[in-house]
Amino acid sequence: MKKILLIFLLIISFTSFSKEIINIGLDDTFAPMGFRSEKGEIVGFDIDLSREVCKRLDLEPNYIPCDWDGILFQLKTGRIDLIWNGLTVTENRKKEILFSDNYLDDGQVILVRENSNVKNLKDLENKKIGVQMGSTSYFALEKSSIYGNLNEVRKYSSNVEAILDLEAGRTNGVIIDEVVGRYYQKKEKNLKILNIKFPKAAFAVGMRKNDKNLQIKINKALNEIKKDGTFDSIKKKWFGEENNYGK
Repeated sequence: MKKILLIFLLIISFTSFSKEIINIGLDDTFAPMGFRSEKGEIVGFDIDLSREVCKRLDLEPNYIPCDWDGILFQLKTGRIDLIWNGLTVTENRKKEILFSDNYLDDGQVILVRENSNVKNLKDLENKKIGVQMGSTSYFALEKSSIYGNLNEVRKYSSNVEAILDLEAGRTNGVIIDEVVGRYYQKKEKNLKILNIKFPKAAFAVGMRKNDKNLQIKINKALNEIKKDGTFDSIKKKWFGEENNYGK
């Protein structure tokens, strides 16, 4: 009888203190926002930020790697509850999902090899460009003046694959999010960013259209994190002392 009572009390205790799990979808190759460390752990700016928000909302984050090209489908069908991984706010995406307040500024850049003769968009005519499928980078490339004059647009499932092909000489450049491009420029040393301006954009958290209460809670937590200095600490950790990201 005592054993049964003890088990019953343990079940009640566990139920009382266990947190609600929230499934967060991400591309786990999207450094420095969300990626695998050498130990195989998912780390990054968005991971630290989402953990802090979840802690304040008494939620337990569960990170689920997804194919970025189909991540909106994963959200709308309920496999994940949030997209939190350098998701750019666009008008087309606003028609499909709900966004939190913007939390980080971003843009697009073109990454080339350090010894490349490519210096501007004109130099990319009849060249091969790599880009991640389903990304804002791809949409920016489509709208650019060079798009119709390229020899080939190579589409990749991840930025890592695109950069590997660039380093191997199979492409002449990669169009990529600025935060990612600067990370690889610093990390690889054999890459550089061209001085080409693309329209600025912003990152936000994506959720389903009917999750308005969750949107309010996340916005409140993000606002608190920015006010109390936690956001700046996370930003400094991943982007260094001098950066133009965030608000």
